[in-house]
Amino acid sequence: MSNQEVPYKIYLTEDEMPKSWYNLRADMKNKPAPLMNPGTHKPMTAEELGQVFCAELVQQELDDTTPFIEIPDEIRNFYKMYRPSPLVRAYCLEEKLQTPAKIYYKFEGNNTSGSHKLNSAIAQAYYAKKQGLKGVTTETGAGQWGTALSMACAYLGLDCKVYMVKVSYEQKPFRREVMRTYGASVVPSPSETTEVGKKILAEHPGTTGSLGCAISEAVEVAVKNPGYRYVLGSVLNQVLLHQSVIGLEAKTALDKYGIKPDIIIGCAGGGSNLGGLIAPFMGEKLRGEADYRIIAVEPASCPSFTRGTFAYDFCDTGMICPLAKMYTLGSSFIPSANHAGGLRFHGMSTTLSQLYHDGYMEATSVEQTSVFEAAEMFARIEGILPAPESSHAIRVAIDEALKCKETGEEKTIVFGLTGTGYFDLVAYQKYNDGEMSDYIPTDEEIAASVAKLPKID
Repeated sequence: MSNQEVPYKIYLTEDEMPKSWYNLRADMKNKPAPLMNPGTHKPMTAEELGQVFCAELVQQELDDTTPFIEIPDEIRNFYKMYRPSPLVRAYCLEEKLQTPAKIYYKFEGNNTSGSHKLNSAIAQAYYAKKQGLKGVTTETGAGQWGTALSMACAYLGLDCKVYMVKVSYEQKPFRREVMRTYGASVVPSPSETTEVGKKILAEHPGTTGSLGCAISEAVEVAVKNPGYRYVLGSVLNQVLLHQSVIGLEAKTALDKYGIKPDIIIGCAGGGSNLGGLIAPFMGEKLRGEADYRIIAVEPASCPSFTRGTFAYDFCDTGMICPLAKMYTLGSSFIPSANHAGGLRFHGMSTTLSQLYHDGYMEATSVEQTSVFEAAEMFARIEGILPAPESSHAIRVAIDEALKCKETGEEKTIVFGLTGTGYFDLVAYQKYNDGEMSDYIPTDEEIAASVAKLPKID
């Protein structure tokens, strides 16, 4: 099929939307290690997890064997407000780069929340409502997850309490106001409203916060308030499950035109976007049906894959959450106050960590000035202002396309454009004013944090 036969945007019909989520773990020979009780060092039971998470979400979290889990009609009908999302052929970018590579991106920014996060937010809010809960608590980094969850909770009539990483709270006031418009309460984290927040502030005066800090506060509030549960926008298996709609749609669209990608690229912070995008492709790879080069892209300022340790660690800075075996920089690691936003978590999904450890995917880290250089180029050429998180994937997609230009190889590249950057203009302003700098943690900083990892027999 010639290039011109492939439209700029490949749209699916509503009937072609996935009717089930795909559980990647079902096809993994080496399953992700179980969440561990920090007190007993034994796998967390459904009963223990149910004290923090919604009951049905706990079952999804623990299910390592069911390949497909049906999407409830109520959730699928909500999806229809903004899904299927388009798979876009980046003809203009290809022409600008003068590359023989074919570049496609799955665009998840065509909803009010501005990102892919809504795919899991509506699912988690639905199960909370179904359980008869009053509300949910959560953390948010760049604000995309908090925005998506506040939107889902407003739709279902649930209360929503959001702890937003302090540096993002200050840099992105308009993202905060969208959450408040949807009825959520938004608190900068760490805060004086929780015991763990007070402790973190005492130990780290003036800290700009981290996702690990915000998680600790949100979990404390959920546990202490009857009728509330904690929900998380990334990292967990259940979130990657819900986000599989991204990859399932992308694969259906590619299959329509007989297109097989060579390289699949996604930004990686906790793993929700990357895990969702690669799910069906990785499934084929695990089953031996096809092979793909899969690249996770993370910020050089928070390089959990590329410089982290594969070990059990707390998911939160306050060390009150279960232990997860993942690539981690240590739960006490607090990234610099840069503009990577939602890619500032100290660890990585247990599912993706196991796949990376077993050699099924690769990872690279990029510095934020080069990321914004790619973001600005993409905005000028393709007409979409990308989120900083997504721009990490754009950076590496451009780099891979330029390698094809050097070698003459006609590779097909697919990357995830997780959302738009219209609430990230402070970051763009810093870049345009020449005030943006790169920060890379030293080996000593990472070693000091990793040294505090819990000792697990």
